[in-house]
Amino acid sequence: MWSELLPSIFPASASTFADQVDHLYAFLVALTAFFTIGISLAALYLAVRYRRRSPDEVGHPIHGSMALEVTWSIIPLLIMLVIFGWSAALFMTISRAPSDAFEVTAIGKRWMWKFQHPSGQREINELHVPIGQPVRVLIGSEDVLHSLYIPAFRVKMDAVPGRFTSLWFEATEPGRYHLFCAEFCGTNHSGMIGSVVVMTQGDYQAWLAGGVTQGPPEIAGRQLFEELACNTCHFEQDAGRGPSLVGMFGSEIRLEGGQTVTANEAYVRESIMNSQAQVVEGYAPLMPSFQGLISEEGLLQLVAYIRSLGGTAESTTAGAAR
Repeated sequence: MWSELLPSIFPASASTFADQVDHLYAFLVALTAFFTIGISLAALYLAVRYRRRSPDEVGHPIHGSMALEVTWSIIPLLIMLVIFGWSAALFMTISRAPSDAFEVTAIGKRWMWKFQHPSGQREINELHVPIGQPVRVLIGSEDVLHSLYIPAFRVKMDAVPGRFTSLWFEATEPGRYHLFCAEFCGTNHSGMIGSVVVMTQGDYQAWLAGGVTQGPPEIAGRQLFEELACNTCHFEQDAGRGPSLVGMFGSEIRLEGGQTVTANEAYVRESIMNSQAQVVEGYAPLMPSFQGLISEEGLLQLVAYIRSLGGTAESTTAGAAR
């Protein structure tokens, strides 16, 4: 919307919900302008209309109006409820990726963005995606706080050290769009920029076929799983010192003490980095912590491998790790 009215100022509108964000923004701007101008004009009129005309003039007492007070209480309440309902509905759309979205991982590192596709292709400061396909980006940080921001898609999400976050979008227009880090992360923060290249399905498949790949992340995750000797405790059947990971991802896990948690990305991450925080019911707290031994990229590969073992529910990073 805004990109059509003022193309030299506002970014392109290139995702399925970009126009929805613009409409809400336009409503808020118009509402703010209406009340700012209206109140300013009313204040100016009253200042002139009821000014003191002589030094000895005394104003008349004014008694309150219940009808007026109720009116200026109810109208702002209704406006705020409209804004809340509209914003909440849009937030739910933006924060929940469709079940058919394919997943790309993104690692923020001073001062670059590293992306990996499901097929294994890796990119730095550039992300190729197909048009008309929901894309979920699972985000981590190797050092400090970053923020992945794609203005044309109207999406932005922080990359927080020590946890995973995510965003999603579905591109609607082929082209090259700016990608920024929107959180000050150090001296070269302004250089932490890149591009999202939106391609037709055919061009995207051709790009995948011509790229150099080190294999899907779940393959690297399996190798890391074996290198760290995780397979000596986590068997395919519940016969090891740790629970089986087959079919675990997305399911409800019962912990010691009776609590239950969803086995999403956050749970897997904390189970690796702080294994004593959430002990599965029926198992002893024997697993060591791997804090400082695995990189963010390695964690994402392990998550991809565990997800590949099967699950019962849609993954999400919305829940906390604890």
